[in-house]
Amino acid sequence: MSQEEVPLARPVLGDAEEAAVVGVLRSGQLSLGPRVGAFERAFAAHLGAGHASAVSSGTAGLHLALRAVG
Repeated sequence: MSQEEVPLARPVLGDAEEAAVVGVLRSGQLSLGPRVGAFERAFAAHLGAGHASAVSSGTAGLHLALRAVG
């Protein structure tokens, strides 16, 4: 049997995306830095929502969603 992997999706990252990721990594603010707040505000605006919350994982997102609906 072959061990060949089948790629499901390849990320498309340009220089700007790479620079942004490197900037966040070098800042040491991976979860609560100013870019997180900016992302939350931009994402909420994109959705037409009053608020948005970035979370650390899909599980955390599901937990937050379940708490929100009671």
